[in-house]
Amino acid sequence: MNRLQRRSLLAGLTTLPLAAPGLLRAQSTSHPVQIGLLSDMSGPFKDVGGPGNRVAAELAIADFGGSVLDRPITVRQADNQNKADVAGALAREWLDGGVDCLADGGASSSGLAMQEVCRDKKRIFIVTGPATSDITGAKCSAYGMHFGFDTYALAHGTGTALTKSGGNSWYFITSDYAFGHALERDTMAAVRANGGEVKGAVRAPLNNADFSGFLLQARASGAKVIGFALAGTDLQNCIKQASEFGLTRGGARIATLLIQVTDIVALGHKTCEGMVFTDSFYWDQSDGARAFAARYMQRMPASPPGLQHAAMYTGVTHWLKAVKAVGSVDADAVAAKMKATPVNDFYNSNVELRQDGRCMHVMNLWQVKPESEAKGRFDFCKLITHIPPNEAWRPLSEGGCALVHT
Repeated sequence: MNRLQRRSLLAGLTTLPLAAPGLLRAQSTSHPVQIGLLSDMSGPFKDVGGPGNRVAAELAIADFGGSVLDRPITVRQADNQNKADVAGALAREWLDGGVDCLADGGASSSGLAMQEVCRDKKRIFIVTGPATSDITGAKCSAYGMHFGFDTYALAHGTGTALTKSGGNSWYFITSDYAFGHALERDTMAAVRANGGEVKGAVRAPLNNADFSGFLLQARASGAKVIGFALAGTDLQNCIKQASEFGLTRGGARIATLLIQVTDIVALGHKTCEGMVFTDSFYWDQSDGARAFAARYMQRMPASPPGLQHAAMYTGVTHWLKAVKAVGSVDADAVAAKMKATPVNDFYNSNVELRQDGRCMHVMNLWQVKPESEAKGRFDFCKLITHIPPNEAWRPLSEGGCALVHT
């Protein structure tokens, strides 16, 4: 994307103020506080993040009152195409143009590029899309706040549970980019730590349509568990083809290391029966989650919100609270306040935001129930167990983050 194309894209973006009309008129001379979402709007992660992340951010802003520091709050969104160069260029242009905070990130590779720009420009980055644990590990930043999932928690939740329950040999089908590599790495570590064996792995390109060759290699490995280190439409395609291929007829189990409610909607309840996955948010887990889902689905009726959407609400709310408390959008002051203040919202209660930027959600192990047990539309999952934060997330001492003082 050249500079002219970027300008054309930005010119077409809308900036949507959410304060009451009277308040906006009174503040019309004030430069708005701007939140910029760089998202996957057209690729494999569109449904799990994409337009839904804007809805979640707007709900958070509306609940906050629509203004902060006597200025209206606005949100804009653009497609970073899951490309590091596009994400980095747009991030730099937006921050130079007055955007106060970036959010989302889409793929891990594009999110890491955005984090580097935010480090250079000293702006907060609310991370919800990228899942690589390197965001709070070797690539950590004082301005990067990871409110979504990460590969360590996904791997240790599902990988540990399945290995302990008899799935002690694994083979991986892995997305060939930063997220997939990190999820494979972290799951392999969890499997081995629990006495399991890794028989091998194969890498699939992003936006892959044909997984038949990879599935043949997985079956030939003789592994008891086939780990899908995939996401979005790649995961959906692989699951569909595994079902058509009869991958589990020989007794192998499929581990969907990252599956979200939008994936279950797309695949169909019957296809996903029995799948086990790790997540901090499920739309039907509490009264607060159900209320959020009802509001979200007034604008996005095709599916309940998933973890990324809940994380966006959490991150934007927590950032705005810190901005109000310090009386400024200065990233150093806001970052310190965010980490000093417990995270509280409709699904977090006094949750820590750690030195490395990791939001220490309670994680949960879920299983997709039989379709015959569903009590209504989108009633997909049953809770297996809660995973406390100190067990779910990587210890500070193991991440390699330069911000950590031991």
